[in-house]
Amino acid sequence: MKAARLYEYDPAMNVRLKIEDVPAPTIERPDEVIVKVGAAGLCRTDLHIIEGVWKDFMDTGGTLLPYIMGHENAGWVEDVGSAVTSVKPGDAVICHPLRTCGICLNCRHGHDMHCQHSLFPGLGLDGGFAEYFKTSERSLIKLNTGITPLSVAPMADAGITAYRAAKRAAKLLNPGEWALILGVGGLGHIALQVLNEMAGCRTIAVDREPGAQVLAKELGADKVLSGGPDIIEEVRQITGGGAKVVIDFVGELGVENLCWKLLKNGGDLIMVGYGGTIEIPTLELVAREIRIGGSLVGDYTELVELMELNADGKVRMHQTEFALDDINTAIDDFKNRRFTGRGVIVPGAPPKKVAASERVAEAVK
Repeated sequence: MKAARLYEYDPAMNVRLKIEDVPAPTIERPDEVIVKVGAAGLCRTDLHIIEGVWKDFMDTGGTLLPYIMGHENAGWVEDVGSAVTSVKPGDAVICHPLRTCGICLNCRHGHDMHCQHSLFPGLGLDGGFAEYFKTSERSLIKLNTGITPLSVAPMADAGITAYRAAKRAAKLLNPGEWALILGVGGLGHIALQVLNEMAGCRTIAVDREPGAQVLAKELGADKVLSGGPDIIEEVRQITGGGAKVVIDFVGELGVENLCWKLLKNGGDLIMVGYGGTIEIPTLELVAREIRIGGSLVGDYTELVELMELNADGKVRMHQTEFALDDINTAIDDFKNRRFTGRGVIVPGAPPKKVAASERVAEAVK
């Protein structure tokens, strides 16, 4: 099969994935499933993998490379192990990013993302930037009629990560209170839709990119800000003192030390983006009673819930598609924010020679 493989880490992210013919995965265990990849989302975690941020976590022996990234996968069942009963070849599916054991206490509580024996295709073993990849039956959700793998693939991680954070935020918000989203990218635009559906709050979307600002307005944000030097005062003026909940989808580049300043007293910061370091005086935490917590990828049942919202037309993914042969163009465009929403790799699509300027124009339009 054709696959895009990473051969080295680079903090400057200037390496290119190599498009190669490699052996296709095969069934080795009774619960395994081979999926023909219909689409695979390009995630900021993929950029961090290339940077080497995850190297000490996933490549402790230094023997992983070269390998295939891609953990936001959807497609069609190609082959199944002898114990698989819930799906069959030809079924359209979306794949929860983790392969979980089902028997540890975290799994039995439904907290798939904390499985003690999990495997993570695309993050530590071969993933979906290829024509086929292998996962387990427990990870698969059959798509509703009329839903295609291409339309939902990034929801396998970006979608449920945003959904989990927004669902948590919705429980903290009363009607009329303000929620603020930092970064209206592949995750932020999903969180905005979920908040509109699940919470009776008002929303502020903050993003410096014109295309993201247009998208936020289209998706119903009450206020859209560019995030300039006066952002703290702007937010305080709009909200009367600060937002009740801030969801930070950036988590680096200085934003991590701005986000908590946008909260009102008694407010909650939910960190989803990462890469930076939060520095906050303890007096701020105590005197203002603000709370800071992280939010990881959603669990299996949250992906089921998100698929129902998607099937009902209440949450949709805004994305730009690239052929597998164009994956390095996709990565470069992602690094330089040349598209709005999510980038999606489509193994079966022919390469497209489209100028970045044209993609920017399309995103803004």
